[in-house]
Amino acid sequence: MNKDSIKASSENHHRRTVITYGTFDVLHQGHINLLRRAKELGDWLIVGVTTDNFDLERGKLNTRDSVMKRIQAVKDTGYADEVIIEEYKGQKIDDIQKYNVDVFAIGSDWEGYFDYLKEYCEVVYLPRTQGISSTMLREEQISIRIGIIGTGSIARRFVPESKFVSCNTISSAFNPDHGECEAFCSANGIPSAARSLDELTGNCDAVYVASPHYTHHEYVRAALQAGKHVLCETPFVLRLAEAEELYSIAEANHSTLMIAHKTAYCPAFRHLVTMLKSGVIGKIVDINASVTTLTDEKSSKLDHNQYGGSMNENACFPLLPIIKLLGNDVRNVNFYSIMKNDVDIYTKAVFRYDSATASFQVGLGAKTEGNMIISGTKGYIYVPAPWWKTDYFELRFEDQNLNRKCFYPFMGEGLRYEIREFISHILNPEQNFYLLSKGEILKMTEIQQDYIDGKTVYKLS
Repeated sequence: MNKDSIKASSENHHRRTVITYGTFDVLHQGHINLLRRAKELGDWLIVGVTTDNFDLERGKLNTRDSVMKRIQAVKDTGYADEVIIEEYKGQKIDDIQKYNVDVFAIGSDWEGYFDYLKEYCEVVYLPRTQGISSTMLREEQISIRIGIIGTGSIARRFVPESKFVSCNTISSAFNPDHGECEAFCSANGIPSAARSLDELTGNCDAVYVASPHYTHHEYVRAALQAGKHVLCETPFVLRLAEAEELYSIAEANHSTLMIAHKTAYCPAFRHLVTMLKSGVIGKIVDINASVTTLTDEKSSKLDHNQYGGSMNENACFPLLPIIKLLGNDVRNVNFYSIMKNDVDIYTKAVFRYDSATASFQVGLGAKTEGNMIISGTKGYIYVPAPWWKTDYFELRFEDQNLNRKCFYPFMGEGLRYEIREFISHILNPEQNFYLLSKGEILKMTEIQQDYIDGKTVYKLS
């Protein structure tokens, strides 16, 4: 080693390293002051920016800035010598040891909380800039007013879930039965019980459609034509032409149109897809998933006149992993249905791709295990029941020593994840990547229509 290298190594060894962490959502003067004070404590400042998923895990569902935008904002302050991403609990200790940190600095609003880190380095609580916070700025800048169409069970779960997401308020609701609408608004603290769709759309920026699925097309179209952003419950619509029309209107009006398929947005499923795309179990050769519930025969879910039945009610769930993981190029699908009163109480669907197979079971009048198994050339993934709202899955291999369980949060009813994604798309119109794409939705709708039209449907008694 030459003299210059020895000198550089010596200087690096004696460098006083400081580390701090934060979300840094809607970067403001308070953040800048904290970074400046942290930098003054040493020679080298490392800033940990929390990922979107880590924020979700902590229940802090901010919607303004993506993690990449937040990282760039921190870099632009000029105070950070190095920026890292915080992804999991316990990472602070790992980072302190990894980067040989001398000082951990954090805002004084965390006073005492991080004293456990004193075992590893000096801990300094920095004074906060009074009268300013990201939460306050988000609320001051914009809050998306959401109007709800439909006041049934899913809408009753939507309202409390929305409170965990920043930048939104529920401003109004509509139900053709005005008495039910008033009772819903009163019970949920919603200020306006609209008497018409025009009154609803005049009092909101975005619409959540939670009405019976056979009314979705009518309501989504009316909301989009009024210039509103729309989040529509599953199943979206029952005809491919209807779906294409609605996307066309949304694109012409530069409105966000998103499907409220909560499984698509929950952390476990997102990680599952990422891992499978990376080849963790090799090439996928088969997918099987089940969604079955036992339903009262008098329920509207089994009413032929209201497009009831197992396929129309439940197929959107198992269609998601099949289309998401195997793609839109389905060669053929065969449906086998147990019928009663002109609706299917149980249906098994079998898919053929060029190099894989898939199948699902859905039922409203028959019960089976509600798990999902994804088979690959190197191993398989087992997702326990109910797989569509799981918080963990298992990777299983021939060598059982390689098996492992993957845990991810599923908080509350799970609707907060889709609400956060919806608000984020509205506030960041340049964000054109959807976790559930237009192409995937259209393919799922096409398969749904094939079933309704009786294409390769084998009805069993």
